[in-house]
Amino acid sequence: MRDLLIAGGGPVGLATALYAARAGLDVAVREPRAGSIDKACGEGLMPGALAALRDLGVDPAGHELRGIRYVDRSREVEAAFRHGPGRGVRRTVLHDALRAAVDAAGVPVEQRPVRTVGLRADHVSVDGEPVRHLVAADGLHSPLRRMLGLDVTATTTRRYGLRCHVDVAPWTAFVEVHWSPVGEAYVTPVADDRVGVAVLSTVRRPLPDLLSSFPRLLAHLDDAPVGAVRGAGPLRQRARRRVVGRVLLVGDAAGYVDALTGEGIAVGLAQARAAVEAVRSGRPAGYEAAWQRITRRHDLMTASLLAATRRPALRRRIVPAAAALPRAFDAAVNALASPA
Repeated sequence: MRDLLIAGGGPVGLATALYAARAGLDVAVREPRAGSIDKACGEGLMPGALAALRDLGVDPAGHELRGIRYVDRSREVEAAFRHGPGRGVRRTVLHDALRAAVDAAGVPVEQRPVRTVGLRADHVSVDGEPVRHLVAADGLHSPLRRMLGLDVTATTTRRYGLRCHVDVAPWTAFVEVHWSPVGEAYVTPVADDRVGVAVLSTVRRPLPDLLSSFPRLLAHLDDAPVGAVRGAGPLRQRARRRVVGRVLLVGDAAGYVDALTGEGIAVGLAQARAAVEAVRSGRPAGYEAAWQRITRRHDLMTASLLAATRRPALRRRIVPAAAALPRAFDAAVNALASPA
């Protein structure tokens, strides 16, 4: 009987497979999509995420990131990463690097979905096949989370993300977060001649319409060629718990607050490591407490900032407050940039 089956071959699912192979577990991945898997995301790897990937032997190509800069119509404030740079990496480049490492580790990846799950006392039946443990890493709108009855309806205002790439040389090595009444625009250098632009908003309009609310950003883009637009959302997702029997949820499948603070990969990698340790030790139920510990700081900071963005008067004060309190801004940025 296989020790572990992973449903989902995105970055967190593939990282889970690498941690499992390192732990000596018999592991396989199921992913129904073929080729390089793309996703609407900010594409910035915080220093903690980059360190975790290097520990797994994965070092994807991209553009150096030195910190975070907040920008509104009249001011800006920035905080540099204290403990080494991050990296802007195309999502497809990250996926390909992780998939190559998984292939090199001899982990089989099957191109098919998980359709049925049966919980047993000493194993999980996955489409009739017995496995000792199952990890659900199947994304924001996880079919397995729904199948297991773990979905919780989110009651907060729905936010959505749109992302494209623009063929223009980066004008900074900082991730820029541009603030406007309609949302936030994230600019991440991902190559010497390309930036990623992602907009988070409660307003559902085409990306060019949303970008018109960010004049300082548009001045940099200067009518440069824009690539295909990808979308994601609603972003807020909740799970009743992260463990049921011998099934563990990791990454976005385990619940998601918002992309506002931009450290999803770092948190997902820490969850993957903790899930494998729980499986290896024979105590899968212990993963719930580990998940809470890993996500507590991130979720609290994200939820607090998100709550402020919902009130127009507070939203207008976010960049001025960061500029007035640069040490506090620096501390918050580096707390999020550190390993989860």
